[in-house]
Amino acid sequence: MAKSEIELQDFQSIFSLDGKVAVVTGGSRGLGLHAASGLLQAGCSKVFITSRKAKACEEACAALNALPNKRPGAQAISVPADIAKVSEVERLAREVEKHTDHVDILFANAGATWGAPFDEHPDSAFAKVMDLNVKSVFNCIQKFAPLLQKHATIDSPSRVLTTASIAGIGLGSLGANATYGYSASKAAVIHLTKNLAVELGPRHILCNAIAPGFFPTKMASGLMELSGGEKALAEANPNKRLGRPEDVAGVVVFLCSRAASHVNGCTVVIDGGSVLARSRL
Repeated sequence: MAKSEIELQDFQSIFSLDGKVAVVTGGSRGLGLHAASGLLQAGCSKVFITSRKAKACEEACAALNALPNKRPGAQAISVPADIAKVSEVERLAREVEKHTDHVDILFANAGATWGAPFDEHPDSAFAKVMDLNVKSVFNCIQKFAPLLQKHATIDSPSRVLTTASIAGIGLGSLGANATYGYSASKAAVIHLTKNLAVELGPRHILCNAIAPGFFPTKMASGLMELSGGEKALAEANPNKRLGRPEDVAGVVVFLCSRAASHVNGCTVVIDGGSVLARSRL
């Protein structure tokens, strides 16, 4: 009998993040905290959590460090910083460098929103949202690029993830609680991520965005209530539910793993199909 020429690859560790070092901005609550939990449980050795409030960072790290199924010796480390200020981003990078000589994963997730009618939408609010959601994302990636490059190779590239939104793909909220700045900022994040994918790809840093729909988080809760509440929003979704923690954690782990080592410049929508349902004629 002729010997088979079929060769099967070993995919045993295809989703493993064993020993990886990650930084998660906006990681003390909501989607950032869910993602950090997924990164630790997938094998990361260090996950740095940052947000403006020191207490929130410390509480998040305490919860993450109590996870029973993380890698032995793995730890979440609190580094509070106001990343709306470039000086704070630079300080954040220096603080992280005190613990590690490199970073494998940067999840630029911090963000804010603002709702107000068109005729009353304040310039200060628009500027604040754009600064945090777009400019600080660029600043974080730029300042962490040296650490991301340190151990990156063609076969084991570092990863940058940005948090966009389906509001940057379809339409955001309009009317009395319109989110013009938020929607524009999330569209900008998607385009920024595409540009950085081409710029940083040759440095072995892959850049991708996630675009969540509604998840029951503190930031989204007010808008969800104004949009009819969780039950109505879930019923309007093609898969009849809202986002769950494992939905964002799973996508983040995938994009940071060997399974996604040829994914660059993409936006992964995590919304159960809601943005498609809204676009029906």
